[in-house]
Amino acid sequence: MHRAIPLGIQHVLAMFVSNVTPAIIVAGAAGFGFGSNSPDFPELLYLIQMSMLFAGVATLLQTVTIGPVGAALPIVQGTSFAFLPIMIPLVAGKGVDALAALFTGVIIGGLFHAFLGTFIKKIRFALPPLVTGLVVTMIGLALVDVGIQYAAGGVPAKMSGAAEYGSMLNWSAALVVIVVTLALKFFARGMLSVSAVLLGLIVGYVYAIFVGILDVNAISASWSNSAAFALPQPFKYGFELSLAAVIGFCLMAFVSAVETVGDVSGITKGGAGREATDAEIQGATYADGIGTALAGCFGAFPNTSFSQNVGLIAMTGVMSRHVVTCGAIFLIISGLIPKVGGVIRTVPIEVLGGGVIVMFGMVVAAGISMLSDVVWNRRNMVIFAISLSIGLGLQLEPDAVQGLPDTLRILMTSGLLPAAFIAIVLNLILPEELAGEATEEVSGGMSGHAKGALVKDNRA
Repeated sequence: MHRAIPLGIQHVLAMFVSNVTPAIIVAGAAGFGFGSNSPDFPELLYLIQMSMLFAGVATLLQTVTIGPVGAALPIVQGTSFAFLPIMIPLVAGKGVDALAALFTGVIIGGLFHAFLGTFIKKIRFALPPLVTGLVVTMIGLALVDVGIQYAAGGVPAKMSGAAEYGSMLNWSAALVVIVVTLALKFFARGMLSVSAVLLGLIVGYVYAIFVGILDVNAISASWSNSAAFALPQPFKYGFELSLAAVIGFCLMAFVSAVETVGDVSGITKGGAGREATDAEIQGATYADGIGTALAGCFGAFPNTSFSQNVGLIAMTGVMSRHVVTCGAIFLIISGLIPKVGGVIRTVPIEVLGGGVIVMFGMVVAAGISMLSDVVWNRRNMVIFAISLSIGLGLQLEPDAVQGLPDTLRILMTSGLLPAAFIAIVLNLILPEELAGEATEEVSGGMSGHAKGALVKDNRA
């Protein structure tokens, strides 16, 4: 136990920032005020609190298990970035009123995710690296502007035309975080390297106080205005069916389920040198979905397995679910203490921007890494080109589909869903070999003279 506790906390440190960041991003998109005197301040604290609490609950489902629910493996669950391109359009500028439909979508999407566990192995064929790599890349591309906006001073400062938006002072805080994170990641070892993003944010936090971006009085006010202990409230924001939310979360659950399959396989291969069993994959998918549905009932966002913790297991060689259980308990305790969320809330948006730039950039890099397994023949290039062009284009120019009904418009302008849908459909219906492709591949390594001869023979 004396070793399990620090190793469990190490897992929490590896995912802590990524886990609470989506709550802050969604709150910012909804137009929440971040000041301790803002009427939205308690709501922001609650969202952060629930992110920690239900990441811990979902992790316990994976490690302790309940019947067929859970993989009995050291899988760390946390708030998923993948759903942000769906959530941001749903809440954009609508404040707290938008959260009822959002969390109803989370609940239904979670139940659908759990249902996918019954036949997850049978649908993997529809999501080869071409599709999953494109989806992960699109997730990162859909969010990189958030990191830049945060580093420059935040969306509220941009919308109000504040003079300090984009100032060198703001950027200096973000750059401190980036530089410290990279230095620790590549030149440090052990806990320092594993917690590079978190430590980068701490250094940026101190720097923000030093240069006057963050007022020390704001920290004490946030601490004093936060309760010492609070329980989650079921259906705090109500229940409201939104077709756009339900469809969006169900479609993304499909992608998230396959991501979990990859993480389970990564844990068993990296930690035990074997393939994952069907029962482990099925149990992990059940836990993913039920954990998400429970989270939605109490005002938390969708949960998924965290890939960075898979890498941590491979690096340390410690494949103990009891270690991760200790980390889950730590997350639950933190989630029951709003003062922890109060401290997190005081992190300046510019400092958070530095961390977000690194995290979202890594999402894009992970997608490109997955795409490296693709055979780039003409068929796959066409699928990738059309899916990326339409998906990214609709996200960058949402007014292009303003004539569509609201539900369809929200889904289309997410960028991610149209890109994923087009890629999946084209991959299923286009033939494996297109006419003339073999000729192009054979001629690719020939000299100009030889190519000319081949063209003559073909014409003849």
